[in-house]
Amino acid sequence: MDLKTLHYFTEVVNAGGFAKACNRAFVTQPALSKAIRLLEEELDMMLLERGKRGTQIRLTEAGHVVYRHASRLIEGRQLMLNDLDNLRNLKGGTLKLGLAPLGSAELFAPVIAKFRQLHPHIELQLLVRGGIEQTVALHKDEIELATGIIDFDDEFDGIRVRDESMVVVLPAAHVLANKQTLQLSDLNTLAQVMFEPEYALYELVLSACAKAGFTPKTITRVSHADFGIALVAAGTGVMILPKIIAERYRINEVVNIPLASADLRWELSLFWRKQKHLSFAAKAMLELVKQHLSQLENTYQTDEY
Repeated sequence: MDLKTLHYFTEVVNAGGFAKACNRAFVTQPALSKAIRLLEEELDMMLLERGKRGTQIRLTEAGHVVYRHASRLIEGRQLMLNDLDNLRNLKGGTLKLGLAPLGSAELFAPVIAKFRQLHPHIELQLLVRGGIEQTVALHKDEIELATGIIDFDDEFDGIRVRDESMVVVLPAAHVLANKQTLQLSDLNTLAQVMFEPEYALYELVLSACAKAGFTPKTITRVSHADFGIALVAAGTGVMILPKIIAERYRINEVVNIPLASADLRWELSLFWRKQKHLSFAAKAMLELVKQHLSQLENTYQTDEY
């Protein structure tokens, strides 16, 4: 038994006979009669009482049961096709996007706003996660796309959204505040304000300091860049941040000195699991991100001239 045979059966019932059902089902009467006969043989029950030449039919008790369930199956198939069409045409569905706490507002807010404008029927679920939590959430299917600092490998693929140098945020009155650039080694005796360990930037800074030959001796951990900069202004320590973040939360009491270090750059990506088939909504978001990056690149090149 298949849906095509059940469709033929419901057409015969709805048309009140085989002759009229042929036109509605786009099949010859002999083929239609054979399909219904084979269905009855498969179920080992008579479903239709036939009049002369099949012009009149009447449902048996078993026929009523089959007709009721067949109608639901056919309706369910059509609903399924409608839902798939909505997904394909971005008229429905859900996109779960994991956003890194650092940099998402600056880099993804315009794209998310554009996505919402173009696809108002897609439900957007935005989950703010630390870098380490992003990969865990992807494995659990809690999100489909993630943002963060990651090296692409056999498991993850993605696009680079930002590749940026870092700055050292210092109190304006600090002895190093007048420097044009700073080396990591200049910070070896200084207390540092750093993000919590679940942030990918925490491990990046620690690793870069280790390559420079030291481990920060006094660390104050924070979860928000603005609070970290406020602590720097108060004299708690210095803080290494991506330039775009440091500039956004900059206050008069601090200065941002470029960090001359090839071992420490902020590379923010939009990434996903290679084994996971991306939804139409996720593909649409990726396309918008690429368009946004292209526009930024064109603007940057224009400004150079």
